[in-house]
Amino acid sequence: MAKLTLDVVTPYGVTFSDEVDFVSVNGIEGEIGILPNHIPFFTSLKIGILSYKKGNNTDYIAVMGGFLDVSPDSKVTILSKSAELAASIDTLRAKQEKLDAEAKLSQKAGEVDFARAEKEIQKSLVRLKAVDLLEQFGKGRKKI
Repeated sequence: MAKLTLDVVTPYGVTFSDEVDFVSVNGIEGEIGILPNHIPFFTSLKIGILSYKKGNNTDYIAVMGGFLDVSPDSKVTILSKSAELAASIDTLRAKQEKLDAEAKLSQKAGEVDFARAEKEIQKSLVRLKAVDLLEQFGKGRKKI
């Protein structure tokens, strides 16, 4: 059976690279599902969850925006400022970052960069959603 090669790349290196059966990601115009032999295209991504299937397993990656490139040879490349595997997300840190950003939003208007605080909340929510999806539908999360 044909496979996709999925590479998730950030400025810090390759976050994920493997052969998978299916990829789903949030493009700027909606959710995009990619199977082997998909037509080539390039688009921008929203902050959101990338899911991929490999065999009977589904896994998740929190992607903080970026770009998607699907090449003619069934290679899917995600270029993002930041991406985290759901299994490696520190839930407590994500919750604290969300609380910190919400606290900034509650300050007086002249002292806060609202757009930045809202984006930080959105990133934290995506991280938490990735963990939740992994616990519900994925391979599970190792309890520490």
